[in-house]
Amino acid sequence: MAARREARGLGSYPGTIPPTLDAAYRVQDAAIALDGSTIGGWKVGKIDPPVDGANRLAGPIFTHLITADGDTPVAMPVFAEGFAAAEAEFLLRIGTPPPPGKTQFTTEEAIAHIDAVHLGIEIASSPLGAINDLGPAVTISDFGNNCGLVVGAAIPDWRETDIAAWPVALLVNGQQVGAARAAAMLDGPFGAARFLFESLAGRGIALTRGQWISSGAVTGVHAVTIGDTVEAHFNDNHVVRCTIRAAS
Repeated sequence: MAARREARGLGSYPGTIPPTLDAAYRVQDAAIALDGSTIGGWKVGKIDPPVDGANRLAGPIFTHLITADGDTPVAMPVFAEGFAAAEAEFLLRIGTPPPPGKTQFTTEEAIAHIDAVHLGIEIASSPLGAINDLGPAVTISDFGNNCGLVVGAAIPDWRETDIAAWPVALLVNGQQVGAARAAAMLDGPFGAARFLFESLAGRGIALTRGQWISSGAVTGVHAVTIGDTVEAHFNDNHVVRCTIRAAS
């Protein structure tokens, strides 16, 4: 936590690496309580290959790091001495929170709790430069490696649109670094919502109306550095932009 507050890098994991994903989530819970920031959403990421029977992970997105896209690209902070990346994602907004006590969902049941889908960019950053090399337990323990969210335009007819078939590309400084479709992501963006609902229910964490779900990196995790410009292109004609600055 000190490294995050001081925006400085870490050369190694500060402590013993959690031996299981359950242990990693206990560390995450303790870190959330210690940080004290309001949670405005949750990120979902892929675990490949699966660990402890899980192929996804979750981490909090703090409200003060969630920013709307605008005419001028917003400057998103990253840890200059650590890990930094950008990801093109579909963002799902919670309309009706899942009922307490429900621990299993179908994808259709999960969709019923979503009231909007937006385009966006997740910023992944950690003081620990090697975070993605040390396994999902380390990623989970450090807020899922999340450091912010850029919320782009809403998709007005998302219930009638096959967004998983949309071509998505991510550009850094005008150069395309990744391209894919969400149809290739496990069971897609709404499968990420189903996973998150079940995961948080198992941890005793309630979702609230208006929180976001960053549903997973469509084109991959793409390294960025201070001063970069990032563009996420969806279906060829929708763009979300940001620039990258040093956290302070």
